[in-house]
Amino acid sequence: MRTYRELFRTPEFTPFFAAASVQTAAQTATGLALGTLVYARTGSPLLSALAMFGPSLAQVAGALTLLSAADRLPPRAALTALALLSAGAACVQAVPGLPLWAAFAVLLVMGVAASPGGGVRYGLLNEIVPREGFLLGRSVLNMAGGAMQVCGFAVGGALVAVFSARGTLLIGAALYVVAAAVTRLGLTARPARATGRPSVRETWRTNASLWSSTPRRYVFLALWVPNGLVVGCESLYVAYAPGHAGLLFAGGALGMLAGDTLVGRFLTTRWRARLGAPLRLLLAAPYLLFALGPGLPLALAVVVVASVGFAASLLLQERLLALTPQELSGQALGLSSSGMLAMQGVGAAVAGGIAQLTSPATGMAAVAGLSVAVTLALAPGLRTPADADGGRLLGGDGSPRASRTPRTAHPAPEETT
Repeated sequence: MRTYRELFRTPEFTPFFAAASVQTAAQTATGLALGTLVYARTGSPLLSALAMFGPSLAQVAGALTLLSAADRLPPRAALTALALLSAGAACVQAVPGLPLWAAFAVLLVMGVAASPGGGVRYGLLNEIVPREGFLLGRSVLNMAGGAMQVCGFAVGGALVAVFSARGTLLIGAALYVVAAAVTRLGLTARPARATGRPSVRETWRTNASLWSSTPRRYVFLALWVPNGLVVGCESLYVAYAPGHAGLLFAGGALGMLAGDTLVGRFLTTRWRARLGAPLRLLLAAPYLLFALGPGLPLALAVVVVASVGFAASLLLQERLLALTPQELSGQALGLSSSGMLAMQGVGAAVAGGIAQLTSPATGMAAVAGLSVAVTLALAPGLRTPADADGGRLLGGDGSPRASRTPRTAHPAPEETT
């Protein structure tokens, strides 16, 4: 599957795509509104950054307790419930006079509850499209996410100005309800991918199995840490340019859109293998220029160029799927998503803390330098092609499997603990 026409002709992909896009727009609008609201109340770059990205920190708790639900809940029902829960949380955040501690408590609860969401969503994508179409489908979702963020941050900034931050939170809640309706009415009810009830024990057991493979460990770390630190840079846009943060966010989304289009649609397998490492470095290196305190035009250019590097995550996710049995794909993608979001929260906290002591520009340059250092440290473990051998899955030690693991089979012995 190499064309968008083929992808959108796939049954159920269109409503799946629409629901994900609307939910991204809702997250964008509510995140910007909440970050603006907290910064206006406190004047703190740290609290503003945590308001926008703090729920990601709670993904750690969810990944350790709830992640087994990614493969053990019916996907349509789970996605619908999460969208409605997000709508309710946005309404609570819009209550006038809500204490700051209560606002952050809601963020914490939502972060934990939403932790299986990435695994449910992208595991479902792996069922809707053929396995060889996953990268194209994932790139289209990223492109839509980028477009929704461009629109969401641009329109969100206008909505905050016209309707206030609380009014924008209510508009975001309405968008979550629309996403829930599209999911419920547009997708087929499917059974869970794996048997058994979600549990903390099962979450730990499967996480240990996934982590037991050295090739997968490098992929997980490359997905989590450099990306999370760069999002720490993004979390300081409001503090760096309070009147133009929406423009910087939109520029970042535009760069991400360009990168995902290039990698998902136009790069051949040969070029994807060659460009993986440069894209991972591109993600953070341009942000080092913020040490010079650039003006808005240069800052915007830096953000757009650096955000092209987010496309490296597509190539890493493709490799992760090739290293993972089908019946564990949801939890693997969920662990990838939760870990990435958790590290984004860490990145926001680190960047916000540095900015609190120095300046937003210094905070951005510092975490960008850390991201580059981690990327270089992980590079040796990602150089060996471990993602394909004649289309077959690889084992926990990176060697080819004899055949694809059936959907209902248990994990291979070398991948269990």
